[in-house]
Amino acid sequence: MKVIVALDSFKGTLSAVEACKIVSMALEELRPDVEVILKPMADGGEGTALAMMAARNGEWISKKVTGPLPDMEVDAGFVWFENNKTALVEMAIANGLPLLSKKEQNPLNTSTYGTGELIKAAIEYGARKILLAMGGSATVDGGVGAAMALGWQFLDEKGGAILDGGAALGQLSKIIKPRVLNLPPIEVLSDVDNPLCGRYGAAVTYGPQKGATPEMVEQLENNILRLSEIVKKQLNKDIKNIPGAGAAGGLAAGAIAFMDASVVLGIDTIMAQNNIFHELKDADWIITGEGSFDQQSLRGKVVSGIVKAASNTNAKVAVMAGQSFVPEDEYKKFGIAVVASCKNDDMSLDYALNNPHRCLASAARELIATFIK
Repeated sequence: MKVIVALDSFKGTLSAVEACKIVSMALEELRPDVEVILKPMADGGEGTALAMMAARNGEWISKKVTGPLPDMEVDAGFVWFENNKTALVEMAIANGLPLLSKKEQNPLNTSTYGTGELIKAAIEYGARKILLAMGGSATVDGGVGAAMALGWQFLDEKGGAILDGGAALGQLSKIIKPRVLNLPPIEVLSDVDNPLCGRYGAAVTYGPQKGATPEMVEQLENNILRLSEIVKKQLNKDIKNIPGAGAAGGLAAGAIAFMDASVVLGIDTIMAQNNIFHELKDADWIITGEGSFDQQSLRGKVVSGIVKAASNTNAKVAVMAGQSFVPEDEYKKFGIAVVASCKNDDMSLDYALNNPHRCLASAARELIATFIK
């Protein structure tokens, strides 16, 4: 029997690599006869760099860059895949929300400049292609900060350079392209389909998660709308309603406008990169999952991608989750054989969050003893 273990991170508690190792140890304990293949997964959000580095034996290239706030310096870097000269840049490593204290969280002030510095560093390292992972951002600057780091100029009505951050976009009047902009192909790995502006856009949907008050959300929405209008008028690119352009506070939209990037479903690219399709051909089971198994899991996330890939094979799909919110009849109709939850009805949420290793190991042993036969 062959079992692939391909879990996403359990956000805030376990990385994808840690989660996969816990489940594989349970498999080796209960079924030492089983061939176990580890494929840590991600969908373009937080944890993508670690998952891809583990799955494809990538190399970590360290780089100090500007953090979410202009006066912050953070230890960041990118993943390097020597075989195809590809770099994976995860924006959250440079400009993610966890890098800030609660008091510092304010998307009017935060910027993606450090992400642009990582992209520049990857190009200087020799990247022929760049994968740009979204998710977990502290920003709503439309990717302007990242573009500044690559040489773009953003000027106010008087011809002066605007500052970093979401607030400064309100003074934007003119965009000047660098004289030289030699960029390799860039793919934005997105796990959402939100547009840049509007009810489901970067500011309204995600601004509050990044510390924005209702008044800030209104200001940010007006500012990124202004950005989209200036980009359309001066660069002849319409970034306002592109699905996925709202990812990472509009960094995806900025990548389209200023880096000629394309937006793709992160899970599709990551599965293509980590060779999971080849392993699925003769697998009996694939165990996937994430912290919260809900309706979003069935739309563009790791679980949905795994189910789609497994549908063309004989592999059965099992889902491990911190908590499950999808009814059995619904997930079975979707193509999932079984779902195992780490938190049972007698367990408090605090206990589950504070003991993720123990809870996942226990749930994995129960799943394996009951179903993996």
